[in-house]
Amino acid sequence: MSDSLPVRVNADLASALRSRDQETLDTLRMLKTALTNKRVELMRDLEDREALQVVTALVKQRKDSASQFAAAGREELAAKERREATILERYLPAALDEAALAALIDEAVRESGATGPKDMGKVMKVLMPRLAGQVVDGKAVNEQVKARLGTA
Repeated sequence: MSDSLPVRVNADLASALRSRDQETLDTLRMLKTALTNKRVELMRDLEDREALQVVTALVKQRKDSASQFAAAGREELAAKERREATILERYLPAALDEAALAALIDEAVRESGATGPKDMGKVMKVLMPRLAGQVVDGKAVNEQVKARLGTA
């Protein structure tokens, strides 16, 4: 993996330490630990896409936790989880916009020759490799493909 993400995390960690920003410091320590754990698990350095998957998973966990805390009436904990998600999102590339996603879906439908709901698997097989490395909500992609194929 290029050192870009770990180097950025370490530099931001040092900055948070100097500025005594405890929440950012704790969040970046958690991210650094998760990246290290993944590297140990794979027994090699992480590729960029693997590091981004770790960050994406942590963001998703924070957002899910925030929703659960909010539903349980624990707004202070939900707010903390949302702040952590915001800190982690700084390490993700910009999200793919709706128009670009719709264009990719249309292209995948054309290329796969999909004609209806039964062809969803064909479309996803063409589409997913093109979305690799992009920040997209998998559930939203699935729903848009279903809508495009007339199954929504």
